[in-house]
Amino acid sequence: MRRIPMTSRRGFFRLLAVMSTALAGVRTAVTAQAQPLRPTPSCPDAPQPTPRQTEGPYFKPDSPRRESLLESRISGVKIVVAGVVLSTSCQPVPRALIDVWHADSSGAYDNAGYRLRGHQFTDDQGRYRLETIVPGNYVGRTRHFHVRVQAPNRPVLTTQLYFPGEAGNGRDPIFNRDLVMRVQDAADGKAATFDFVLRS
Repeated sequence: MRRIPMTSRRGFFRLLAVMSTALAGVRTAVTAQAQPLRPTPSCPDAPQPTPRQTEGPYFKPDSPRRESLLESRISGVKIVVAGVVLSTSCQPVPRALIDVWHADSSGAYDNAGYRLRGHQFTDDQGRYRLETIVPGNYVGRTRHFHVRVQAPNRPVLTTQLYFPGEAGNGRDPIFNRDLVMRVQDAADGKAATFDFVLRS
């Protein structure tokens, strides 16, 4: 049996090492292509500030801090509203104050106490989540939420949020289509989303 010269053996093993490294690189590239990349959150190039609207006659200061406005003796269709607070430079606004108040399912506001009133703060990514009920209508207005949003040490944005497809939207003199939430049915009620944009 013919022996392979030592120099040839060294060359052979050197070639094997190079080929193994190359194959490992190919395997890594294939694996990377097989794993889908995480989607990058989209954001408009120049997001417009959320429109301001009237505060209305029923705002009360010093609402309790809570993310759920559901209490005993409150009836109605449950809804969860979630979203983020952004600046006009498309950056999340952490610790932004969100104060919400609205009518009950029959269209009445609690002006003696704090039913269906509360405030919370966005998290480090500017996110918020509110659990409440779908408000009723009252004379002259379509269905809506009242909201005050404020970045730390910045002016307050006072506005309102509306529901899509409401018959009263076309008759409400201050209705604004830019303030309509995205609403869909959920297992235990409804789910809505809305992102607020504050002036930088």
